[in-house]
Amino acid sequence: MIVTSAPTGFEVDRPFEPAAQRMLVVERASETGRHVVIADTRGDLSVWLHGPNAAHRPAALMPLDDTLNLRIEVLERLARRLQGRPAGPLPRALQLTRQRRARLILLLHALDFRLRGAELRGIAAALIDPDHAALPAIEWKSSATRRKANRLVHDAVALMNHGYLKLLRGE
Repeated sequence: MIVTSAPTGFEVDRPFEPAAQRMLVVERASETGRHVVIADTRGDLSVWLHGPNAAHRPAALMPLDDTLNLRIEVLERLARRLQGRPAGPLPRALQLTRQRRARLILLLHALDFRLRGAELRGIAAALIDPDHAALPAIEWKSSATRRKANRLVHDAVALMNHGYLKLLRGE
């Protein structure tokens, strides 16, 4: 969520100071403002306070793009949290199923192995099935384990090369 300074003419009755409201906050300053993470049991809220006056005259900045509805749901969670209520569940698009989470973890492991120079057989042995990875070359070439390891590496590299943005958009 991006919070910036409200334009002149808008009355802002309350500054954005979650720490003052006794919310557990992690904060980091940068050249462009402050990055704040507000803890919530159902999913933390990340806020970028853009500009020097953003905390004093807060206004949400929402690009009119394909993720507008998702951004509105996240803004509603932030508003509830700032009003002292629980933020509520993450928007459905941002919730990971147990199966999706397990696959993403597997992809991260595959990427780690690949970036360290591991061959496909090594990745298959570590992540899928060590017995099948030890097949003779002729059987390995047409094995389902080899195809699965290949898909893992391909999908992991795609995730690294900007595919992770789909996760952030809830795709």
